[in-house]
Amino acid sequence: MDAAPRPLTEMPDPQYVMVGEGYRIATYSWGDPDAETVLAVHGFSSSCRDNWVSTGWVRDLTRAGFRVVGVDQRGHGASDKPHDPRAYEMRAFIDDLATVLDTYLIDSARYLGYSLGARVGWQLAVDRPQLLTRAVLGGIPDGTPLARLQLDQAKAYVADGTPVTDKVTGNYVTLAERVAGNDLTALVALAEGMRFGEDGDPDPGRPPQQPVLFATGSEDAILPRSLRLAEATPNGTFVEIPGRHHFNTPGSRDFRAAGLEFFRDAEN
Repeated sequence: MDAAPRPLTEMPDPQYVMVGEGYRIATYSWGDPDAETVLAVHGFSSSCRDNWVSTGWVRDLTRAGFRVVGVDQRGHGASDKPHDPRAYEMRAFIDDLATVLDTYLIDSARYLGYSLGARVGWQLAVDRPQLLTRAVLGGIPDGTPLARLQLDQAKAYVADGTPVTDKVTGNYVTLAERVAGNDLTALVALAEGMRFGEDGDPDPGRPPQQPVLFATGSEDAILPRSLRLAEATPNGTFVEIPGRHHFNTPGSRDFRAAGLEFFRDAEN
């Protein structure tokens, strides 16, 4: 899977990793294959390009000497987009990332996740602690991701264009539609599937033990709850990203600066 370093802002062709159910997960790599790796995992209805390349994260991380391995999570980007809600249980997302690291022959990595990617990162750090040395969890949901989305309204909109009246659901639909190539049926299935299983809510009584930087925008409604998760994490720290809400925090220079400093701290 190793490749020569690429220009900092180039989006390489995806390298596909086959996961347990036969789905293809699109992955991307930048930087020196022998450098310390940052595994970058995007949020709901986004992609590796949208959260980490277009915002400057890949550029800054590689300039700082890190290798970046990015993924399009199942249901997103160039990865397969199943329509079965059961394909989107938390366990599947965790297993996908473990398989990606194994395929790239990476024993452990730093982790960069936002929103849904942060929620998956919390659980990966708890359930597979040997895989992550430290993590930046931006905009981590306080509970089951997308739990506030009204599934009946979202499904009706996808089926026949019935207008969405719930504000939160409307925001998510608008967000999903703005990204070219998104499959709304798959994303609604994801929102439903994440409610299955036992790992929907991050358990403050069983937090990650690794150093974790929690970062949430000052205008994000989940900020108080993200802060409580940080306070429950033994090696957790929290940074508030000024003037940012949930959907524009990934592009914040303050967020990038805090994340880079946190990852560099492991070198000292």
